[in-house]
Amino acid sequence: MGESVRIDKWLWAVRVFKTRSQATEACKKGRVEIGDLPVKPSREVHAGEVVQVRKPPLTRKLKVVALADKRMSAKLTADYVEDVTPPEEFEILEMQKQMNWNSRDRGAGRPTKKERRKLDDFFDL
Repeated sequence: MGESVRIDKWLWAVRVFKTRSQATEACKKGRVEIGDLPVKPSREVHAGEVVQVRKPPLTRKLKVVALADKRMSAKLTADYVEDVTPPEEFEILEMQKQMNWNSRDRGAGRPTKKERRKLDDFFDL
């Protein structure tokens, strides 16, 4: 393998994005930065660089440990990427989860008439 790989290809290979198209699109929208500068999908990434990926509400910082251009299993990604995201970012994520306490579980369907009345009574305080 060479000494550099395209950033969109590397993000896809280490499973930051599900598809390479999504990685390319994130680069084009300015959600991927290296050194506080937005990068194009064709930008070459080198070992040791810190890549910042914004996936709202979280901004992850990933250190490039090794290069990869082929997608790998999730277990192997630890050898290629190091997550150096500050703990404050995860606290923001936890706060957002707590703010959405009134959301229903996925697949729970619509509230029943009784649940609806309880919700209305609670929010009409």
